[in-house]
Amino acid sequence: MSSIPYGRQDINQDDIDSVIAVLQSDFLTQGPVVIQFEKSVANYCSAQYAVAVNSATSALHIACLALGVGNGDIVWTTPITFVASANCALYCGAVIDFVDIDPFTCNMSVGNLAEKLIAAEKVGKLPKVVIPVHLGGQPCDMEGIFELSQQYGFKIIEDASHAIGGKYNQEPIGNCRYSNITVFSFHPVKIITTAEGGMAMTNDTHLAKRMRLLRSHGITRDDQEMTHQSEGPWYYQQIALGYNYRMTDLHAALGLSQMSRLNEFVAKRQEFVKRYDQLLASLPVRSLLQIEGCYSGFHLYVVRLKLSEINKTQRQIFEELRRVGIGVNLHYIPVYHQPYYENLGFKRGYCFEAEQYYAEAISLPLFPSLTIHQQDIVIAALKQALLK
Repeated sequence: MSSIPYGRQDINQDDIDSVIAVLQSDFLTQGPVVIQFEKSVANYCSAQYAVAVNSATSALHIACLALGVGNGDIVWTTPITFVASANCALYCGAVIDFVDIDPFTCNMSVGNLAEKLIAAEKVGKLPKVVIPVHLGGQPCDMEGIFELSQQYGFKIIEDASHAIGGKYNQEPIGNCRYSNITVFSFHPVKIITTAEGGMAMTNDTHLAKRMRLLRSHGITRDDQEMTHQSEGPWYYQQIALGYNYRMTDLHAALGLSQMSRLNEFVAKRQEFVKRYDQLLASLPVRSLLQIEGCYSGFHLYVVRLKLSEINKTQRQIFEELRRVGIGVNLHYIPVYHQPYYENLGFKRGYCFEAEQYYAEAISLPLFPSLTIHQQDIVIAALKQALLK
């Protein structure tokens, strides 16, 4: 039995030809195609700067470092995300904490964030950075989060790993209107892919320069950044403790080619979501609320099971779907459930709404090359699992 994955890349001949052209060029690692890819994404998002790296995890790390996150600082994110959204703070020696989700959108709750900030201010433990995550591609209430940042003085990193091609208030996600830095992922199951890769967007010249420095060992060849005069045309200086987080021209070529189909990819995802919504309306499931004025990239299509109306557990339904070749997944396990985070002192039940979500969520297959026939198979299998 052939299976239908929850997500997959869409590679065409133009993508392949773009990568081959780089293989036949003078540059394989970081070269001119990386710069072209950065310009393409920056122009698309209406952002001033784009810094391409080898993963969104790396982008989150250097974003934290560029904002000065260090030992003893406090960073907050959502528990319903991949662990990288929290790990990036720990890489910097910071303390991580979690803000519960909204029960309908399942993004970070602005109300819970406001309450947590009031309590934190009283004890002198306000966050230096808050990292909202656009779950499944739908943007968080960035205007609300930004207003709180102005009141309490924290910086914002938008984790938009799921969200390139989406819009917030009719403007492109990634323009950093309500954040200091926005991060994209180009993993194969994301909206566009570079195989592995990520990018950090910003409108701040200093942050862009700092992230470019940090992605390449902290090394500069710019005379103006050096501590003393150059010793010759070969000369460079390491002026910071950086990393090898560079994107290669091979990866950038794939991403640059994929950018030409970004709008098409998102439009196809939107069509499949509308069809899911229509055909699942009578079943004991609910999809995540989509906010008016927002246009989701729809990296994921998540349903929440109405377990009180179903005579099965979430796991039973999940396993039944997997048995018949439907590659469902679960995004995500609350980060603080992970043993590493439990060892930091977090307990199960820490965020009530996140726990409720985790007990009910299942991600159904969604990708641009999904066919109507495949979607019908998914829907029929879900009906069978829910109603038999």
